[in-house]
Amino acid sequence: MKLILVQPRLRLAPDADNLGLIGALLAAAAFDVDPEDIVLLPESFDRSQSAGGYRRELSALARGLGCYVVGGSHRECVDGGAVNAGLAFSPGGDVIGRYEKLHPYGTERLSVRPGAQLGEFAIAGHNILVLVCADFFFADLVQRATSVPDLILVPACSVTRKDDREFSRSLWRCLAVARAYEFGAYAGISDWAPQSELPASGVGGFADPTTTAAERLFVPIGDMGVAVFPLDFDALAAFRADRSARGFLWEKTSDSTRVAALRAGL
Repeated sequence: MKLILVQPRLRLAPDADNLGLIGALLAAAAFDVDPEDIVLLPESFDRSQSAGGYRRELSALARGLGCYVVGGSHRECVDGGAVNAGLAFSPGGDVIGRYEKLHPYGTERLSVRPGAQLGEFAIAGHNILVLVCADFFFADLVQRATSVPDLILVPACSVTRKDDREFSRSLWRCLAVARAYEFGAYAGISDWAPQSELPASGVGGFADPTTTAAERLFVPIGDMGVAVFPLDFDALAAFRADRSARGFLWEKTSDSTRVAALRAGL
C-alpha cells in the first residue's frame, strides 16, 4: 500500500477547476497506482459548494485512478447550517467514509459551525482516521477514535498570520512527528501550495515513526507538488510492540478499565 500526497497551487474562485489541477498533477507524476493505494486531497479545495458535484467528481476521480481517494473537504449544508466536511471513496467510486471538521479555525468560524462526525473507516484492513487541518492539533480526537489508527490523514489549508511561513511549517512538522510517535501511526498531510491564492504555508508531508534516519522522520512533499510514500504496516507493528514494551506507547483502554485502574490506585 502507498500513500500519495499532494500540495497543488490552488485558486479561490467558486468556479475554479482545482480538481482538474490536482488530476493533471497526478497524471504528470505518472506513479504506478495499485487498488489499495490512497490519494489524499487538501482541505477546502472544492470551492463550488455543490454537494452533488463534489460527490460525482470525487467518485469519478477514484474510478479513474483505480485507488482510494480521501477527498479533502468542502463546505456542506447540514440542517440549515454549514460544516467543513469530506468523503472517502473506494477504487470503484463508492463512498466508504465521511468526516467533518470539529474545530473550525480563525475566521472560518464565521461561515461554518463545528462538525460532529469523526472520520473513521478501514482500508485493506487498516484503521484510517481523518482529522481536517486544525483538528490535528487536538490529541483528544485521536483518543476518541473507536480503534487505534494505523494511518492519520490530514487534509489541510495551512493559512498563517505570520510573515515567515517556515515557522508554521516547522510547527506542523514537529506536531506530525509527535503524533506519529505518541500513537504509533503513520501521518500524512496534503496542503495548498504557498503559491496558491491564499497565504498557505505548504506544510504537506509524511511522518514515519518506524524510520531510524532522523531526516526521514518527516519528509515534505517537495517542489513537484506530489509525492508517494510506501506504508509498511509490518514495520509499524514492530515499532508499536517495541514502544509498548518500554511503556512509551499510548494504548486505548475502555472506560471500565480506567475506572478499575483508578480504584486499584494505579
